[in-house]
Amino acid sequence: MKYDQEFIGKTRAWLKLVVIGLNFCPFAKPVFDKEKIHYQVSTARALEDCLKDLIDEAERLDISSDIETSLLIFPDALESFDDFLDAVEIGDELMLAQGYEGVYQLASFHPDYCFEGSDEEDAANYTNRSPYPMLHLIREASIEKALAHYPKDPDLIPETNVKLARKLGLQKMQTLLAKSRKV
Repeated sequence: MKYDQEFIGKTRAWLKLVVIGLNFCPFAKPVFDKEKIHYQVSTARALEDCLKDLIDEAERLDISSDIETSLLIFPDALESFDDFLDAVEIGDELMLAQGYEGVYQLASFHPDYCFEGSDEEDAANYTNRSPYPMLHLIREASIEKALAHYPKDPDLIPETNVKLARKLGLQKMQTLLAKSRKV
């Protein structure tokens, strides 16, 4: 349990400092404040076990309507970013095969996240860099509800985030991520 709390604590700190603190996700703060996020630390090491944990999280959301979103944290797996991207692709296919298309959206975060065509040292990568490899399951209905009340064009969120990260610079983004790991 202490093992889990360490990873959850660092993940919560990252959410508060980076995701909410920089408003990378304008919908995260209310869910965070109301404690509607489920944090699940996976003990998986093999890809098959990571995928099983993903489906377990989807099933948890199926039966727990009080959970808005779930972060599946992999402290001991998917360390290579390329392996992680492969797992995300397979996870998307698995979610589709299990009938979750339109039910849950799968987002991904990784300590070495690097957008395709981007330089590894581009501060923009920190919009998706996290303390640990993570898969984020979001209820599609919650997204639609949040977007209905969002006053701006939601398609501009990623572009706005990239501009902010670059404006803050690589060193600031690295410092924020490092702070979340020291909790």
